[in-house]
Amino acid sequence: MFIDTLTIQIFFLALATALATGLGALPFLWVKHPDSRWIGIANAVAAGLMLGASFSLVLEGTHASGWSTAIGVALGVVFILITRRVLPDHDQLTIGGMSGLNARRALMLFLVMTVHSFAEGVGVGVAFGGGQAIGLMIAIAIAVHNIPEGLAISLTMVPRGTSVWKAALFSIASSLPQPLMAVPAYWFVEQFKPALPVGLGFAAGAMLWMVFSELLPESVKESHSTRLTAGVTMLSTVAMVAFTFML
Repeated sequence: MFIDTLTIQIFFLALATALATGLGALPFLWVKHPDSRWIGIANAVAAGLMLGASFSLVLEGTHASGWSTAIGVALGVVFILITRRVLPDHDQLTIGGMSGLNARRALMLFLVMTVHSFAEGVGVGVAFGGGQAIGLMIAIAIAVHNIPEGLAISLTMVPRGTSVWKAALFSIASSLPQPLMAVPAYWFVEQFKPALPVGLGFAAGAMLWMVFSELLPESVKESHSTRLTAGVTMLSTVAMVAFTFML
């Protein structure tokens, strides 16, 4: 396939969207050692951001195909359940300065966000297939949208001992599928279009599983308050949905 100037521009724009994810770790430059209550709140914020993102993904997917999106959601849950079984025992895991259950939870979140990034990369490429103006607008929107996603990753890592720069690198790494998928999706836009709602649903299903099986129970445990967890999660969800609609 001939690599023209636009193809190169699409790759670097998608790479910029991935780099933007690392900005989500920056608030932790001013928050060094939160106590357990704040760790619980951080989990609730991360859960809310992911719930808001999942809602947006499902909504976007259903515009193309409701059934394909629903199938994608189911496949996303199945994928995470299988991944959970094949991962090594938490006692053998170390990641980003964390070990044990914290490392396992962080790895699962990293995998979920990475899966999500495949769909976003396809979205960028497909958008450029509809013209440069709309492609650029979608790329910018995804870049801005990636910042709170990087924050969600950092919220589950930095309070448990991971350094800010490592959390930023993990956030960026989770979005690297975006430049890898954007170019093929642009080249073969008609072939990728039918798969996009499945991919969006897949990412949403994986994130929903992570929210309800990991983040929310951990938030209640650390904050010692179901009411606080529910309130913070709800506010974060509303903020993420509102943020997405503004884009």
